[in-house]
Order: sequence, then C-alpha cells, then structure tokens
Amino acid sequence: MNKSELIEAVAASASLTKSGAGTAVDTIFDTIQGALSRGDSVSLISFGTFSVSNRAARTGRNPRTGETIQIAASRVAKFKAGKGLKDALN
Repeated sequence: MNKSELIEAVAASASLTKSGAGTAVDTIFDTIQGALSRGDSVSLISFGTFSVSNRAARTGRNPRTGETIQIAASRVAKFKAGKGLKDALN
C-alpha cells in the first residue's frame, strides 16, 4: 500500500473526501516527524512506538574498491511494533 492507497482507504473508512483524508494523513505524518526531530518518541497504544536512536560514527568499507571510509554519526528513526499489531499479524 502506498500513500495514495492509504488516503483512499482512510477516506472510505471515515466517510471523508479524498482531500480531507489526505490532509489528515499528511498532518499525522508531519506531527510524528516533528516529534521525532525534537527527540521525542510517539507511542500509539496497541500499534507501536516511533523513537529516535543515535548511531555512533564508525568505520566502513566501500564495497566497490574495498577502501576504508569513515561513516558519520547520525540519528535514525526506529519503530517497535506493539502487542496489538503483533497479534494482528499472527
């Protein structure tokens, strides 16, 4: 499912127009992104938790040349599935 299909599904399920559902979906994504960029986590009960993790700088290898390179430290988004989501999948 891509974003357009998600918007169509939300519109059909919630009896909204596609533009209204698109605004709702975009707002949810923007809110989650804003919270993560501030370093906060977002917990959706029975669905899961979005959080930020710090990845340390490390040494890697260029697969083409075998040359050693430095990989900079970075912040990455993580998602941990909640019990409700895990149960729905199994």
